[in-house]
Amino acid sequence: MFRRLFRTSLSRPDLHQRYLLSISYRHFQNTCALPVPTLISPSETCSVERFQDIQIFRRFSSLYSQKAHSRRHPSVSIPAVNRAGRSELLRSLESSLGSSFSSNSLLPNPNPLIIVISGPSGVGKYTVIKKLKETREDLHFVVTATSRAKRPGEIDGKDYYFVTKEEFLSMVERDQLMEYALVYGDYKGVPKQQIRDYVGKGHDIVLRVDIQGAQTLRRILGKSAIFIFLVAENEMTMAERLVDRKTETAESLLVRVASAREEVKHVKWFDYVVVNAKGKLENAVKQVESIIDAEKAKVRP
Repeated sequence: MFRRLFRTSLSRPDLHQRYLLSISYRHFQNTCALPVPTLISPSETCSVERFQDIQIFRRFSSLYSQKAHSRRHPSVSIPAVNRAGRSELLRSLESSLGSSFSSNSLLPNPNPLIIVISGPSGVGKYTVIKKLKETREDLHFVVTATSRAKRPGEIDGKDYYFVTKEEFLSMVERDQLMEYALVYGDYKGVPKQQIRDYVGKGHDIVLRVDIQGAQTLRRILGKSAIFIFLVAENEMTMAERLVDRKTETAESLLVRVASAREEVKHVKWFDYVVVNAKGKLENAVKQVESIIDAEKAKVRP
């Protein structure tokens, strides 16, 4: 064991700092019948192999002593803690350590997060994100482009970029969209430039996309984004929300409800699931915030 340790240590100098002090010189004396200082050459009581180990130890311990001496700081007297002031103690500690204390952050700033929020129709994606905007002003919410008609109360450039189908297809041709899909007869897509601009400035960004869009973004972004699946507590609540919106025809309403049933099955491809229960919007928003905070604090390789 000693032979392996020292031969490895000679090729890797960093090992001596970790292992040398835990191995006493006496242990090496015990490897031979004769005391180490009297050994000049191998003898009947000390094999060649053990003799070589002792010679390696002598060279190695000498090297360690030289390095330890070179790193030793000048002796500085540290005043009694109960008598000296804070400034005096800090200065003496700095002198003893050989360097000043830095006021810079101990850890680098975490990389910007890309948060993708998705889910079936009727789960309240728009409502949750609207409330999240009120509580997290540090987030940038990417505005999606769509070719569908504007609904009552929606604002162009805030809720969506409302464009014609021709304008949308022109954006596709110019490669201006990170992802896009035809959803219930209308196009939806995520503009690339917004993401570049705000991530470049160090902002966390939130994207609201349908299930198709989330699947596409997962292929593009992989594990570099956080995917949150928003869902209602049951089918009845989901259907009630779609009916209460009064924005669909009977035919499109049927398509959305049937699609929502299938889309729930895609939850396994997401990182987190958040239940937006009826009358408990605040809970859903707090849960999304907790996910964001946890991801910001996560230690990454």
